[in-house]
Amino acid sequence: MKKILLIPVLSIGLIISANAQISTASLKNAAQKATSAASTAGLNVSDLSTQLMSKLNPALSLTKEQQPKVLTAVTEFLKGKSEILNLAKTNKTQYSSKLGELTNGLLAKLKTVLTAAQYTKLLGLKPSTNNATNVLSQLFY
Repeated sequence: MKKILLIPVLSIGLIISANAQISTASLKNAAQKATSAASTAGLNVSDLSTQLMSKLNPALSLTKEQQPKVLTAVTEFLKGKSEILNLAKTNKTQYSSKLGELTNGLLAKLKTVLTAAQYTKLLGLKPSTNNATNVLSQLFY
């Protein structure tokens, strides 16, 4: 009689254990996917700012006084862009509008920091198309 009761109890125990392991594995997998999606969907503002400054500084011959001001303007722009990045997938019209506002704000700030010649050079640095390999595309597209 004890053996008859033991078999169903063990079966139930194995089923519960298997379900718990499946749930844990699927939760871990979902968490990894979410982390991966978050890192690829967003912008790494700090790294991009550094990369952009490494291009802008020599190209525009920024003074020591201009460098932190340009860095602040670029960083604020990239933060704003990272906040609207999801719209690029869900509502392209709204994304384009907001990106245009951000870009106009950036250019207005830079116009007050840069000389006329530097500002003209900056506009000349705009890539003809959005090119993922050109970090300057992040400022214009």
